[in-house]
Amino acid sequence: MKLERTAWIVVVVTFVGGFASGLFGQSRPADWPQWRGPNRDGLLASFTPPGTWPEQLSRKWKVDIGLGYATPLVVGNRLYVFSRQAENEVMSGLDADTGKVLWQTAYPVQFTMNSAASRHGPGPKSTPALADGKLFTIGMTGIVTAFDAATGKQLWQKPAPSVQPTYTTQAFSPLVDRGMVIFHVGGNNQGALTAFDVNTGDVKWSWSGDGPGYGSPIVATIGGTRQVVTFTQQKLVGVDEATGALLWERPFTTPSTQNNITPILYGQTLIISGHMNPVTALSVTKPGNQWVTEKLWENTDVALYMSNAVVLGDTLVGMSQRMNGQFFGLDPKTGKTLWMSDGRQATNAAIVGAGDLWFALKDDGELIVAKKSATAFEPVHRYTVADSATWAQPVISGNRVFVKDVSTLALWTLN
Repeated sequence: MKLERTAWIVVVVTFVGGFASGLFGQSRPADWPQWRGPNRDGLLASFTPPGTWPEQLSRKWKVDIGLGYATPLVVGNRLYVFSRQAENEVMSGLDADTGKVLWQTAYPVQFTMNSAASRHGPGPKSTPALADGKLFTIGMTGIVTAFDAATGKQLWQKPAPSVQPTYTTQAFSPLVDRGMVIFHVGGNNQGALTAFDVNTGDVKWSWSGDGPGYGSPIVATIGGTRQVVTFTQQKLVGVDEATGALLWERPFTTPSTQNNITPILYGQTLIISGHMNPVTALSVTKPGNQWVTEKLWENTDVALYMSNAVVLGDTLVGMSQRMNGQFFGLDPKTGKTLWMSDGRQATNAAIVGAGDLWFALKDDGELIVAKKSATAFEPVHRYTVADSATWAQPVISGNRVFVKDVSTLALWTLN
């Protein structure tokens, strides 16, 4: 679908229908409404594996949707995708059963990619968030927009800041909580972690202690206080979710200023890592009037770079940047290495946990299904699901697997 280069383009197709019934029995397939799923931890709320894994997945449809590696969102039988088409950033609503575009809303964005990031393309890197019938996005230059999920109508928008991130792109995926949507706006050394009212776009609070990183936040109650925990340009911070007041901060830097991992909450422990930084567990406490962070354990065998890990019961599963891409399992209580795969697995892998299984979509278009194990890397099956690079997270809902590659979106099924 070609989009004319006008100031604003809104194509709306009215549609009717509730959510599709589940593909296993009558239960509804799990939704995927934001970055890393329902709880921002990479875990499926529910999943029923097939009795026998097929030799190949069945591709039901494939559509050109535009550049970028924002994760598609799925709620029932509706899909939402944020991408770039020509000179526009585009939010699209699709029918999940057929791939038919129901509406598209676009706005023009022109910018010059930093040469260091040019191989990843000019498409959005940030995954939208969907809550209470509204979609929230941040584009490559930092334009923040709210859309109506039923029609695609723009509800409000904030312009791009004058200062851009280090590599001239935004990758922070927003978080919606208690009537606020939280973004880290701004750029190199000048940013503000900001909470906007979901209905009006009014600023509820902001913290301007550092520029944005490329990772995305979580919200959690730690030490009795609900807080937003995120990597910034050069720090790991926790801010009060209600007021934006800084609770604690800890210096954290990586080569080339690439803080791009989402923290993991394990009980009351935070598990973090970064480019050339070991996987580390931290406690965050407030023994008196001051918050304190303390290192609990550190594993120097592995490091996370652009690949987030998941906790499957008593095993932390991830892919280390070491050995040219190496899957690993750690004990999240102690940090002990439980197992490591052979090296040269992939440059990047998006990992999703599902009960006693985990899925890894490698950047070369191969989807691995593996068993949870405390002793070894145990792949069950491998499937080819794309012909070009797959940087976006896969979305698994019922027996449906939605895969975004460089410019297309496809639905694969397990039967």
